[in-house]
Amino acid sequence: MKRVLFILGVLDDDDIDWLISTGKRQEIPQNTVLIHEGKPIDAIYFLLDGTLTVQVAALKDQIIAHLSSGEVVGEMSFVDTRLPSATVKAITPSLVLAIPKDRLIEKLEQDVWFAARFYRALAILLSTRLRGTVQKIHDAAHWRPLDLSDETFNLDMAANMSLAAIRFDWLLRRLRDGAIET
Repeated sequence: MKRVLFILGVLDDDDIDWLISTGKRQEIPQNTVLIHEGKPIDAIYFLLDGTLTVQVAALKDQIIAHLSSGEVVGEMSFVDTRLPSATVKAITPSLVLAIPKDRLIEKLEQDVWFAARFYRALAILLSTRLRGTVQKIHDAAHWRPLDLSDETFNLDMAANMSLAAIRFDWLLRRLRDGAIET
């Protein structure tokens, strides 16, 4: 299950259109660091294609997660305004939609309904990720990314998932067809 579906399932079509028109399509070459642990970031990223790794210096740069299409990156630092707690690196050529932090903050301050939907979507995403992490701690000696299944979310969330999947496909088609500048 793509984690971006948690966000796209809560946002409406106008919100998605704003993300696409505001965001910047960025191609990330293999072995390029997208986010440096402990250094400020200026965007939140939607991983559209490729594979990223997450590494933590405290664990001697051990890879703690692999991220694939549909993941959201940089959301924790956006929400709590702290520096990133991990390094995120492209291990394959990757494509992201980068939403500039300053533009997102401006939109959240000006559009209360967008803000409500956006923060609710992030809360669902982060809650699901935390529940998965807690479960993995119980199940294994080290953390692995959660494989979300239908049992992971309730019926209210499930109702949004098919619409979210359609929106994700729509977003990918628009960005791959060059609907916005790179």
